[in-house]
Amino acid sequence: MTALTDPRTLFRDSGFPDQEQQQPGLTGETTPAPDHGEHSYTGHGRLKGRRALITGGDSGIGRAVAIAYAREGAKVAISYLPEEEDDAQETARLINEAGETGLLLPGDLRNEQYCAEIVHATVAAFGGIDLLVLNAAYQRDRMSIGDTPTDEIRRVISTNLEAPIYTLRAAESHLPPGASVIFSSSVQGYEPSEGLFDYAMTKAALVSLTESMAKEFGPKGVRVNAVAPGPIWTPLIPATGWDEEKLASFGQDTPLGRAGQPAELAGAYVYLASDDASYTTGAIIAVTGGKNL
Repeated sequence: MTALTDPRTLFRDSGFPDQEQQQPGLTGETTPAPDHGEHSYTGHGRLKGRRALITGGDSGIGRAVAIAYAREGAKVAISYLPEEEDDAQETARLINEAGETGLLLPGDLRNEQYCAEIVHATVAAFGGIDLLVLNAAYQRDRMSIGDTPTDEIRRVISTNLEAPIYTLRAAESHLPPGASVIFSSSVQGYEPSEGLFDYAMTKAALVSLTESMAKEFGPKGVRVNAVAPGPIWTPLIPATGWDEEKLASFGQDTPLGRAGQPAELAGAYVYLASDDASYTTGAIIAVTGGKNL
């Protein structure tokens, strides 16, 4: 009998040390380093020959998905901000190490033209798109709605909500029957934390968008789903602006008593991308450590 794994202690089960980064946050400055499945994820050929575009694919959940997709046999393009080049290069190395093609697409998703360009570049390089993972996000801790600058609210909305819409719109004509679109929503869309009102509202909107697009794309044979992560340790967290107390307690309020790691999300994204999910569309998969949606 194979030994069972206790999910409470599989990864770090205490809080995180005090630290702060500027957005967008970098893996090399995140302590402890997030686990993206670099040494643990094993592929089984479930995505062989597929062509994927992942926004925010340089680090965090996006990197974990990129690693898993490559090891499952997919070609992988990732979009990221130019200041995340070092993280993107490491993700590309891991994709190539898996024996698949990695395509780097630096730019800012707040630019509508760039959203279209990454789609066209992926199609040009890979001959099409079968998997579209709309994952990039921005969040900052807010003192109050009255103290939140307009440009910050616009940055959250344009990154988290407008960019996925523009990217999906550009990709629509390139998605063949059997393709899969996956949004990254969040437990925040159902249970907003104090100080994340703008981030949470965009994640709630993505739930609605997922369900709407599933109805629109279903007759075309394209499935549309979302993954809703809970508290996951990524470079986004130290770049959120939380104080020592919040970092020390990050993830401790889940039923499993700890924060999750990006590697623990990969399986959900692989499932939704694969033929195992052939009858799954309009679904929101919770990977939250037990927090309810």
